[in-house]
Amino acid sequence: GWCPLSPAGAQSSQLLVEPPWIPAVLWDRVTLTCQGSGTAGATTWYRNRQRWWTEGPEQLNVTESGTYQCDRPGTGLSHAVSVVNDWLVLQVPVRELLEGDMVTLRCRG
Repeated sequence: GWCPLSPAGAQSSQLLVEPPWIPAVLWDRVTLTCQGSGTAGATTWYRNRQRWWTEGPEQLNVTESGTYQCDRPGTGLSHAVSVVNDWLVLQVPVRELLEGDMVTLRCRG
C-alpha cells in the first residue's frame, strides 16, 4: 500500500514510501515515489537537506540511510522521510494519526 505523508490538498510534492512504515528501514529495500505536477523526469531529490539528484526519476530505490525529500516543478518540496539502518527500530504506519486512534506499532530488529 502506498501512503502519502502529506494531507490531501497540500501544496507540496507527495513523497510515498513502500513498505508504508516510518521510520523506513534500509534493510526493507525501501522505495520512495515522488508525486506532483510536471514531468516525472524533472524530479529533484534531496538527501540530508542537500540537493542530491537533479532531473532524477520519480521513483527511487534507497541504498543509503538518510533523510530524503523530493521536489516536482510547480508543486514544491515534499515532507522529509527518514531511512535508518539501526539494529532496533520502533515503526508506525504511514498515515495521519489523530488523538484516540488505534495504532499498530512494530518493533523490529
